[in-house]
Amino acid sequence: MQTSDFDYVLPPELIAQEPPAVRGSSRMMILDRQTGALAHHRVADLPRFLQAGDLLILNDTRVFPARLLGRWEDTGGAVEFLLLEREDTSDAQWRVLVGSGRRVRAGLRASFGEGALMADIVARGEGGQAVITFDLNGPLEPLLNRFGTTPLPPYIQRTAVDNARQHIDRERYQTVYARNVGAVAAPTAGLHLTEALLDQIRSLGITCATVTLHVGIGTFRPVTSETVEGHHMDAERYCVPIETADAVQACRARGGRLVAVGSTSVRTLETVAAAHDGMIVACSGRSDLFIHPPYTFRVVNAMLTNFHLPRSTLLMMVSAFAGRERTLDAYAAAIHAGYRFFSYGDCMLLQ
Repeated sequence: MQTSDFDYVLPPELIAQEPPAVRGSSRMMILDRQTGALAHHRVADLPRFLQAGDLLILNDTRVFPARLLGRWEDTGGAVEFLLLEREDTSDAQWRVLVGSGRRVRAGLRASFGEGALMADIVARGEGGQAVITFDLNGPLEPLLNRFGTTPLPPYIQRTAVDNARQHIDRERYQTVYARNVGAVAAPTAGLHLTEALLDQIRSLGITCATVTLHVGIGTFRPVTSETVEGHHMDAERYCVPIETADAVQACRARGGRLVAVGSTSVRTLETVAAAHDGMIVACSGRSDLFIHPPYTFRVVNAMLTNFHLPRSTLLMMVSAFAGRERTLDAYAAAIHAGYRFFSYGDCMLLQ
Protein backbone atom coordinates (compact mmCIF):
# COMPACT_ATOMS: atom_id res chain seq x y z
CA MET A 1 0.00 0.00 0.00
CA GLN A 2 1.07 3.57 -0.61
CA THR A 3 1.76 5.79 2.39
CA SER A 4 -0.21 8.51 0.61
CA ASP A 5 -3.31 6.32 0.97
CA PHE A 6 -3.39 7.41 4.62
CA ASP A 7 -3.16 11.15 4.05
CA TYR A 8 -5.75 13.76 4.94
CA VAL A 9 -5.83 17.53 5.34
CA LEU A 10 -6.23 18.85 8.88
CA PRO A 11 -6.85 22.53 9.62
CA PRO A 12 -4.08 23.60 12.03
CA GLU A 13 -6.57 25.17 14.45
CA LEU A 14 -7.93 21.69 15.25
CA ILE A 15 -4.59 20.54 16.72
CA ALA A 16 -5.20 20.65 20.47
CA GLN A 17 -2.56 22.77 22.23
CA GLU A 18 -3.96 22.35 25.74
CA PRO A 19 -5.68 19.53 27.62
CA PRO A 20 -9.41 20.00 28.22
CA ALA A 21 -10.21 22.18 31.22
CA VAL A 22 -11.55 19.11 33.04
CA ARG A 23 -10.09 15.64 32.53
CA GLY A 24 -12.70 13.36 31.02
CA SER A 25 -14.76 16.11 29.38
CA SER A 26 -13.56 15.49 25.82
CA ARG A 27 -15.77 14.50 22.94
CA MET A 28 -15.91 10.86 21.86
CA MET A 29 -16.94 9.67 18.43
CA ILE A 30 -18.41 6.17 18.18
CA LEU A 31 -17.58 4.22 15.00
CA ASP A 32 -19.40 0.99 14.25
CA ARG A 33 -16.82 -1.10 12.39
CA GLN A 34 -19.45 -3.26 10.73
CA THR A 35 -21.75 -0.57 9.35
CA GLY A 36 -19.59 2.55 9.40
CA ALA A 37 -22.27 4.36 11.41
CA LEU A 38 -21.04 7.32 13.47
CA ALA A 39 -22.40 8.85 16.67
CA HIS A 40 -21.17 11.79 18.72
CA HIS A 41 -20.85 11.55 22.48
CA ARG A 42 -18.63 12.51 25.44
CA VAL A 43 -16.04 10.42 27.26
CA ALA A 44 -18.40 10.41 30.25
CA ASP A 45 -20.74 8.28 28.10
CA LEU A 46 -18.16 5.49 27.70
CA PRO A 47 -19.83 3.12 30.23
CA ARG A 48 -22.96 3.10 28.02
CA PHE A 49 -20.97 1.43 25.26
CA LEU A 50 -19.36 -1.25 27.43
CA GLN A 51 -21.01 -4.46 28.55
CA ALA A 52 -20.88 -6.48 31.74
CA GLY A 53 -18.20 -9.11 31.22
CA ASP A 54 -15.98 -6.87 29.07
CA LEU A 55 -12.31 -6.41 29.96
CA LEU A 56 -10.73 -2.96 29.70
CA ILE A 57 -6.96 -3.07 29.06
CA LEU A 58 -4.95 -0.03 30.21
CA ASN A 59 -1.30 0.81 29.56
CA ASP A 60 0.13 1.82 32.96
CA THR A 61 3.43 3.24 31.70
CA ARG A 62 4.48 6.52 33.31
CA VAL A 63 6.02 9.43 31.43
CA PHE A 64 9.13 10.86 33.08
CA PRO A 65 10.60 14.38 32.61
CA ALA A 66 12.96 13.16 29.91
CA ARG A 67 13.66 16.47 28.14
CA LEU A 68 16.75 18.35 29.33
CA LEU A 69 17.72 21.80 28.06
CA GLY A 70 21.28 22.91 28.66
CA ARG A 71 24.55 24.21 27.24
CA TRP A 72 27.69 22.72 25.74
CA GLU A 73 30.57 23.25 28.12
CA ASP A 74 33.09 24.28 25.47
CA THR A 75 31.03 26.77 23.44
CA GLY A 76 28.05 27.67 25.59
CA GLY A 77 25.77 26.75 22.70
CA ALA A 78 22.31 25.40 23.40
CA VAL A 79 21.75 21.64 23.52
CA GLU A 80 18.73 19.46 24.19
CA PHE A 81 18.78 15.84 25.33
CA LEU A 82 15.71 13.63 25.12
CA LEU A 83 16.39 10.60 27.29
CA LEU A 84 15.18 7.48 25.52
CA GLU A 85 16.36 4.45 27.47
CA ARG A 86 18.97 3.33 29.97
CA GLU A 87 21.94 1.59 28.40
CA ASP A 88 22.63 -0.46 31.57
CA THR A 89 21.06 -1.08 34.98
CA SER A 90 22.52 2.09 36.49
CA ASP A 91 21.18 5.64 36.24
CA ALA A 92 24.38 6.90 34.66
CA GLN A 93 24.41 5.73 31.04
CA TRP A 94 21.57 6.54 28.64
CA ARG A 95 20.71 6.52 24.98
CA VAL A 96 19.45 9.99 24.06
CA LEU A 97 18.22 12.00 21.10
CA VAL A 98 20.39 15.09 20.77
CA GLY A 99 19.12 18.44 19.55
CA SER A 100 22.00 20.75 18.70
CA GLY A 101 23.27 23.09 16.04
CA ARG A 102 26.62 21.30 15.92
CA ARG A 103 27.90 17.91 14.90
CA VAL A 104 27.77 15.54 17.86
CA ARG A 105 30.86 13.50 18.70
CA ALA A 106 32.30 11.55 21.60
CA GLY A 107 34.02 13.72 24.17
CA LEU A 108 31.57 16.63 24.16
CA ARG A 109 30.28 17.65 27.59
CA ALA A 110 26.93 19.23 28.38
CA SER A 111 25.71 21.10 31.43
CA PHE A 112 22.15 21.29 32.75
CA GLY A 113 20.70 23.29 35.63
CA GLU A 114 23.67 25.66 35.62
CA GLY A 115 26.09 22.85 36.25
CA ALA A 116 24.02 20.85 38.73
CA LEU A 117 23.85 17.98 36.21
CA MET A 118 26.67 17.16 33.78
CA ALA A 119 26.78 14.63 30.95
CA ASP A 120 29.44 13.42 28.51
CA ILE A 121 28.88 12.06 25.00
CA VAL A 122 30.57 8.64 24.93
CA ALA A 123 29.35 7.40 21.54
CA ARG A 124 27.54 8.84 18.56
CA GLY A 125 24.60 6.88 17.17
CA GLU A 126 22.39 7.14 14.11
CA GLY A 127 19.47 9.45 13.51
CA GLY A 128 20.66 12.10 15.94
CA GLN A 129 21.06 9.65 18.80
CA ALA A 130 24.03 9.27 21.14
CA VAL A 131 25.07 7.43 24.27
CA ILE A 132 25.81 9.67 27.23
CA THR A 133 27.10 9.23 30.77
CA PHE A 134 25.87 11.44 33.61
CA ASP A 135 28.14 12.55 36.46
CA LEU A 136 26.12 11.41 39.44
CA ASN A 137 26.68 11.43 43.18
CA GLY A 138 23.25 9.96 43.84
CA PRO A 139 20.03 8.96 42.05
CA LEU A 140 19.11 10.65 38.78
CA GLU A 141 15.35 10.89 39.37
CA PRO A 142 15.40 13.93 41.70
CA LEU A 143 17.59 15.80 39.21
CA LEU A 144 15.24 15.02 36.34
CA ASN A 145 12.26 16.10 38.42
CA ARG A 146 14.06 19.38 39.09
CA PHE A 147 15.62 20.19 35.74
CA GLY A 148 13.76 18.02 33.22
CA THR A 149 10.52 18.85 31.44
CA THR A 150 7.71 16.72 30.04
CA PRO A 151 8.63 15.64 26.47
CA LEU A 152 5.58 16.81 24.55
CA PRO A 153 5.12 16.07 20.83
CA PRO A 154 6.45 18.84 18.55
CA TYR A 155 2.98 19.88 17.37
CA ILE A 156 2.20 21.11 20.92
CA GLN A 157 3.84 24.51 21.14
CA ARG A 158 5.66 25.33 24.37
CA THR A 159 8.47 27.70 25.28
CA ALA A 160 11.38 26.64 27.46
CA VAL A 161 10.49 29.20 30.14
CA ASP A 162 6.73 28.59 30.27
CA ASN A 163 6.79 27.19 33.80
CA ALA A 164 3.06 27.47 34.43
CA ARG A 165 2.16 25.40 31.36
CA GLN A 166 4.94 22.92 32.06
CA HIS A 167 3.46 22.34 35.51
CA ILE A 168 0.08 21.61 33.93
CA ASP A 169 1.67 19.32 31.33
CA ARG A 170 3.49 17.30 33.98
CA GLU A 171 0.13 16.40 35.52
CA ARG A 172 -2.14 16.23 32.49
CA TYR A 173 0.22 14.48 30.04
CA GLN A 174 -0.04 11.46 32.33
CA THR A 175 -2.80 8.92 32.90
CA VAL A 176 -4.34 8.71 36.37
CA TYR A 177 -3.25 5.06 36.56
CA ALA A 178 0.37 5.57 35.43
CA ARG A 179 2.67 3.40 37.57
CA ASN A 180 5.73 2.06 35.75
CA VAL A 181 8.21 4.78 34.82
CA GLY A 182 9.80 4.57 31.39
CA ALA A 183 7.80 6.35 28.66
CA VAL A 184 8.84 9.46 26.77
CA ALA A 185 5.31 9.87 25.40
CA ALA A 186 1.95 9.26 27.01
CA PRO A 187 -0.53 6.58 25.92
CA THR A 188 -2.87 9.40 25.03
CA ALA A 189 -6.23 7.59 24.87
CA GLY A 190 -5.84 6.94 28.58
CA LEU A 191 -5.57 10.66 29.33
CA HIS A 192 -9.36 10.87 29.08
CA LEU A 193 -10.08 8.45 31.92
CA THR A 194 -10.64 9.55 35.51
CA GLU A 195 -10.69 7.53 38.72
CA ALA A 196 -14.42 8.23 39.05
CA LEU A 197 -15.12 7.00 35.51
CA LEU A 198 -13.06 3.84 36.07
CA ASP A 199 -14.94 3.20 39.32
CA GLN A 200 -18.23 3.58 37.47
CA ILE A 201 -17.05 1.15 34.79
CA ARG A 202 -16.04 -1.44 37.40
CA SER A 203 -19.39 -1.07 39.16
CA LEU A 204 -21.10 -2.26 35.96
CA GLY A 205 -19.32 -5.62 36.04
CA ILE A 206 -16.54 -4.58 33.68
CA THR A 207 -13.02 -5.67 34.64
CA CYS A 208 -9.89 -3.53 34.24
CA ALA A 209 -6.38 -4.92 33.80
CA THR A 210 -3.04 -3.40 32.84
CA VAL A 211 -0.15 -3.97 30.49
CA THR A 212 2.99 -1.87 30.27
CA LEU A 213 4.45 -0.59 27.04
CA HIS A 214 7.02 2.17 27.45
CA VAL A 215 6.12 4.50 24.61
CA GLY A 216 9.16 5.78 22.71
CA ILE A 217 9.73 8.15 19.84
CA GLY A 218 9.26 5.30 17.37
CA THR A 219 5.50 5.30 17.93
CA PHE A 220 5.34 8.83 16.53
CA ARG A 221 8.15 8.63 14.00
CA PRO A 222 6.80 9.68 10.59
CA VAL A 223 6.52 7.14 7.81
CA THR A 224 8.98 8.45 5.23
CA SER A 225 8.92 5.52 2.81
CA GLU A 226 6.64 5.67 -0.23
CA THR A 227 5.10 2.34 0.67
CA VAL A 228 3.69 1.26 4.02
CA GLU A 229 5.65 -1.98 3.84
CA GLY A 230 8.90 -0.02 3.65
CA HIS A 231 8.53 1.33 7.18
CA HIS A 232 9.97 -0.42 10.23
CA MET A 233 8.87 0.28 13.81
CA ASP A 234 11.37 0.99 16.57
CA ALA A 235 11.20 -1.66 19.28
CA GLU A 236 9.59 -0.67 22.59
CA ARG A 237 9.69 -2.52 25.90
CA TYR A 238 6.52 -4.22 27.15
CA CYS A 239 5.37 -6.38 30.03
CA VAL A 240 2.19 -8.41 30.56
CA PRO A 241 1.69 -9.46 34.20
CA ILE A 242 0.20 -12.80 35.18
CA GLU A 243 -2.92 -11.08 36.54
CA THR A 244 -3.65 -9.61 33.12
CA ALA A 245 -3.03 -12.88 31.30
CA ASP A 246 -5.50 -14.56 33.68
CA ALA A 247 -8.03 -11.74 33.19
CA VAL A 248 -7.87 -12.12 29.40
CA GLN A 249 -8.42 -15.87 29.67
CA ALA A 250 -11.38 -15.33 32.01
CA CYS A 251 -12.88 -12.68 29.70
CA ARG A 252 -12.70 -14.99 26.72
CA ALA A 253 -14.22 -17.85 28.73
CA ARG A 254 -17.26 -15.76 29.66
CA GLY A 255 -17.69 -14.38 26.14
CA GLY A 256 -16.74 -10.81 27.00
CA ARG A 257 -15.03 -8.33 24.72
CA LEU A 258 -11.44 -7.19 25.05
CA VAL A 259 -11.51 -3.38 24.92
CA ALA A 260 -8.05 -1.83 24.52
CA VAL A 261 -7.48 1.72 25.68
CA GLY A 262 -4.99 3.13 23.21
CA SER A 263 -2.88 1.86 20.34
CA THR A 264 -0.07 0.86 22.71
CA SER A 265 -2.35 -1.54 24.58
CA VAL A 266 -3.43 -2.97 21.23
CA ARG A 267 0.14 -3.45 20.06
CA THR A 268 1.19 -5.10 23.32
CA LEU A 269 -1.66 -7.61 23.24
CA GLU A 270 -1.30 -8.37 19.55
CA THR A 271 2.48 -8.80 19.91
CA VAL A 272 2.05 -11.39 22.65
CA ALA A 273 -0.79 -13.16 20.84
CA ALA A 274 1.27 -13.39 17.64
CA ALA A 275 4.08 -15.10 19.53
CA HIS A 276 1.85 -17.52 21.48
CA ASP A 277 -0.70 -18.87 18.99
CA GLY A 278 -3.33 -16.28 19.85
CA MET A 279 -2.94 -16.65 23.62
CA ILE A 280 -2.07 -13.91 26.10
CA VAL A 281 0.55 -15.13 28.56
CA ALA A 282 2.60 -13.40 31.23
CA CYS A 283 5.80 -12.23 29.55
CA SER A 284 8.00 -9.28 28.74
CA GLY A 285 10.06 -8.25 25.74
CA ARG A 286 10.33 -5.69 22.99
CA SER A 287 7.68 -5.06 20.36
CA ASP A 288 8.36 -3.80 16.84
CA LEU A 289 4.99 -4.98 15.53
CA PHE A 290 3.70 -2.69 12.78
CA ILE A 291 -0.07 -3.10 12.43
CA HIS A 292 -1.40 -1.88 9.10
CA PRO A 293 -3.90 -3.14 6.51
CA PRO A 294 -4.31 -5.97 5.91
CA TYR A 295 -4.01 -7.36 9.43
CA THR A 296 -6.02 -9.99 11.30
CA PHE A 297 -6.51 -9.05 14.93
CA ARG A 298 -6.15 -12.00 17.26
CA VAL A 299 -7.27 -10.50 20.56
CA VAL A 300 -8.72 -6.99 20.51
CA ASN A 301 -12.46 -6.53 19.95
CA ALA A 302 -12.83 -2.77 20.54
CA MET A 303 -10.45 0.17 20.80
CA LEU A 304 -10.53 3.62 22.40
CA THR A 305 -8.06 5.89 20.63
CA ASN A 306 -7.35 9.53 19.82
CA PHE A 307 -7.31 11.08 16.34
CA HIS A 308 -3.88 10.60 14.80
CA LEU A 309 -1.53 12.38 12.40
CA PRO A 310 -1.80 11.92 8.63
CA ARG A 311 0.41 9.12 7.25
CA SER A 312 1.19 7.91 10.78
CA THR A 313 1.59 4.31 11.92
CA LEU A 314 -1.19 4.98 14.43
CA LEU A 315 -3.65 5.97 11.72
CA MET A 316 -2.62 2.85 9.82
CA MET A 317 -3.39 0.70 12.87
CA VAL A 318 -6.84 2.24 13.20
CA SER A 319 -7.40 1.68 9.48
CA ALA A 320 -6.44 -1.98 9.89
CA PHE A 321 -9.02 -2.28 12.68
CA ALA A 322 -11.94 -0.38 11.14
CA GLY A 323 -11.08 -0.27 7.44
CA ARG A 324 -9.21 2.50 5.66
CA GLU A 325 -12.18 4.13 3.92
CA ARG A 326 -14.38 4.04 7.01
CA THR A 327 -11.58 5.46 9.11
CA LEU A 328 -10.88 8.33 6.71
CA ASP A 329 -14.62 9.02 6.42
CA ALA A 330 -14.80 9.19 10.22
CA TYR A 331 -11.82 11.59 10.28
CA ALA A 332 -13.52 13.80 7.68
CA ALA A 333 -16.66 13.85 9.83
CA ALA A 334 -14.58 14.73 12.90
CA ILE A 335 -12.95 17.63 11.06
CA HIS A 336 -16.35 18.88 9.87
CA ALA A 337 -17.69 18.68 13.45
CA GLY A 338 -14.68 20.52 14.90
CA TYR A 339 -13.17 17.70 16.94
CA ARG A 340 -9.80 18.40 18.57
CA PHE A 341 -6.95 16.27 17.22
CA PHE A 342 -3.83 14.48 18.47
CA SER A 343 -2.46 13.97 21.99
CA TYR A 344 -4.53 16.52 23.90
CA GLY A 345 -7.51 16.13 21.58
CA ASP A 346 -10.75 14.17 21.50
CA CYS A 347 -11.12 10.44 21.01
CA MET A 348 -13.07 7.76 19.22
CA LEU A 349 -14.38 4.34 20.25
CA LEU A 350 -14.17 1.73 17.50
CA GLN A 351 -16.33 -1.30 18.13
